[in-house]
Amino acid sequence: METDALLGSQQVTSQPLLKVRHVAKLFRSADGSSRVAVLDDIDLDIQPGEVVALLGRSGSGKSTLLRLMAGLIAPSEGRIERDGQPLRGVNRDVAIVFQSFALLPWLTVLENTAVGLEARGLGEKEVRRRALRALAMVGLEGSAEAYPRELSGGMRQRVGFARAFVMEPALLLMDEPFSALDVLTAENLRRDIDELWAGGTFPAGSIVIVTHSIEEAVLLSDRVVLLSANPGRIRGVVPNPLPRPRDDTAPAFRALVDTLYSYMTDPDKPVGTSPMAVEQTTSQDALALPPASLGAVVDLLTLVPEQEGISVAELADELVLELDDLLPILDAGELLELMAVDGARLGLSPVGRALAEASEEEQQRLLRSQMLLHVPLVRRLQEALEASAKAEVDGDFVLDLLSEQFTQPEAEAMFETLVSWIRACGLFRYSREQDRFRAGDALEAEEEGVAQL
Repeated sequence: METDALLGSQQVTSQPLLKVRHVAKLFRSADGSSRVAVLDDIDLDIQPGEVVALLGRSGSGKSTLLRLMAGLIAPSEGRIERDGQPLRGVNRDVAIVFQSFALLPWLTVLENTAVGLEARGLGEKEVRRRALRALAMVGLEGSAEAYPRELSGGMRQRVGFARAFVMEPALLLMDEPFSALDVLTAENLRRDIDELWAGGTFPAGSIVIVTHSIEEAVLLSDRVVLLSANPGRIRGVVPNPLPRPRDDTAPAFRALVDTLYSYMTDPDKPVGTSPMAVEQTTSQDALALPPASLGAVVDLLTLVPEQEGISVAELADELVLELDDLLPILDAGELLELMAVDGARLGLSPVGRALAEASEEEQQRLLRSQMLLHVPLVRRLQEALEASAKAEVDGDFVLDLLSEQFTQPEAEAMFETLVSWIRACGLFRYSREQDRFRAGDALEAEEEGVAQL
C-alpha cells in the first residue's frame, strides 16, 4: 500500500472530510398519507484520521445517515459537504462495507476484490497487484482463485473488506459489518482492524461505523456519536481517549462501556456537554410498547436476583445478547415497574422480586396487575371494554389509537406486542379471526373478588 494511502495514524486536520449540516430525512408512510421523519437536524463533522461510531437504538436512523454520507440518497432538508463543496450524487471519496457479503458468485475472490478498480481505467497488472495486496491485508492471499461458495461466512466478509480496502478511500463507511458473523469471527475481524489502525497501516483515511454493539464502538472508535430514535437526532458525542491497541478487559475500557450503557438504557439522560436539550417524555412515548415478550422479561427476572446490581454490560455478556435485543426487554421490565436501571446497573422492584420467586399462576396474576396499573395502552383498552355493552372492542380501535402517534408499521408492530402480552398472562381475549378483544375470564374473576372485598 502506498504511503499516501496509509492514513490511519495521521493527525486530525482543521478541514473536515465531510460536513453534515442540519440534515433531515423524511420518507413516505406505508399508506402514503404522510411523511415520516427518520432523521432530524443532524449536525456532524467527519475529520481526517479518525474513527467515528454511530450508536443508537433501533429507529435512530444510523444506516440512513451512513447512506446520506455515501451520497446513495439525498437529504430532504439541510446539506452535506465534501471537501467544502456540496455533495451531489455518489460520494467518490468513500467505500462501503455492508452487513451482507454481497459478493458476485460467478467471480473469483480476486475478481470480486478488483471490481471497483476496473472502473478507474487501471492496467490489468496494476489491478491484480492492488487486489492481491488488499487480500493479503485480510489474510486471504491464498484464496484468490476460490469462488465465494467455497468460503466460510467470515472469509466472505473479509473479501468484502478487501473490496473496500483496494479502493484506498478517504472515508470507509461500515454498516454493522460484523452482525452476520459468529462471535469468534467477528471478534477476530474487529481485532484485525484495531491493529491495522493502531499500526498506521489501515488503507483508509477515516472510518464511520454503524454499530449496535457498545463494546465494538469502544474498541474501534475515537468518538461515539449517540443518536436518539424516532426521529434520529444527535444526543451527544462521547470521546474515547483509550490508547490503541485496546484491551477490553482493562478497567478504563469497562468503565467507558458502562457509561455508554447508562446513556443507552436512559434515553432522557443528558450526554456529556451535548448542546441538545433533552426532550421530555411525550404522550407518544406513553402509548408505546417495547418489542419484547413477557416471557423474556420473566426469564430475565429469574436470572437477576442472584446478581442484583449487576451492570447491564455484564448482563449482556453473560446472556450473549446484543444491545438491540436486550434493551427492549429492559424497557418492558421498567414499563411494568418490575425492574429499574440506575447508572447502568440493574435492580428489581419489590414486585419484580416477588414475581421472580412466584409460581407460574402467581406470575400471571402479578403481570396482569402490573399491566393494568402501568401500561397506558392496556388501560385505554380496558376502559373501552368496560364501556362496551358486550365487553368487546374491535382491533381497529387499538390500531387507530396507535396510528394517531406512530407510523403504520410501528403501530402494527405494537399491536402485535399488545396481543402477545395479553395472551401470555390471560388479561384479555383476542380473536384474530374476528379481530376483536374481549374481557378475559381471569380479569372478570379478579374484579369480582375485589368487589366482594
